[in-house]
Amino acid sequence: MASSTRPDDTRATGQAGTRPLAIVTGASTGIGFELAKTCARNGFDLLVAADEPRIHNAAENFRELGAEVESVEADLATLEGVDRLFAAAGGRPVEALLANAGRGLGHGFLEQPIDDVRHVIDTNITGTIYLVQKVAREMRARGSGRIMLTGSIAGFVPGTYQAVYNGTKAFIDSFSFALRNELKDTGVTVTCLMPGPTDTEFFERAGMTDTKVGSAEKDDPAMVAETGFAAMMKGEGDVVSGWKNKLQTILATVTPSGLLAEQHRKMAEPGSGRS
Repeated sequence: MASSTRPDDTRATGQAGTRPLAIVTGASTGIGFELAKTCARNGFDLLVAADEPRIHNAAENFRELGAEVESVEADLATLEGVDRLFAAAGGRPVEALLANAGRGLGHGFLEQPIDDVRHVIDTNITGTIYLVQKVAREMRARGSGRIMLTGSIAGFVPGTYQAVYNGTKAFIDSFSFALRNELKDTGVTVTCLMPGPTDTEFFERAGMTDTKVGSAEKDDPAMVAETGFAAMMKGEGDVVSGWKNKLQTILATVTPSGLLAEQHRKMAEPGSGRS
């Protein structure tokens, strides 16, 4: 890889190209951190990104697993941030893209600052699909590659007090299947990982620690990551992590939307975790 002049980009020494390259976004914590570890353990070099300095500390963990790692601190809600991440690959073929970066947002829609709303949409949708387009074009031209998008079972449910977030995940869930069909017979696979509530910093960042869902028992991010990685490597279209989440998605397909919205309200309403 070519050297970078940016102080917030770091890379390991060593010969590039000896292992396949995976890009993992949102890799500083949570599911993304575990996805990057799983990739490293399974023979990938890494280009990892997040919008916070901790991404560089996370990169040290991945290097200990034998991977050559480059870390990029960038706001992937912006086209400029995505461009900088993509450029950091230095023309090296990307064998796997794990587009995991995402933001949550709790509380009522009318109380949410529009800048916060836009940041969720631009992170979860705009930046994600822009990165996917750039990487997938090269994969298609090469005739090989794996893409994994982190959607959510939230995409199946009208998200009362998470209206924007759930809407963005509904988009990603749908988009992944459409892109998968467009890329059939090209050698490029698209997998959608749809986790349920997971033990990460998501609920704290979204301001939802006082809700029932925020205070409830959650899935292990390492387990979620292993499930998603295995599905990606098999070229599966989608995977829901955890049997309870699988059951919830099945029920969501036959439950009226109004009832689903009311059920979600009971889980995500501010203060519901104290009742």
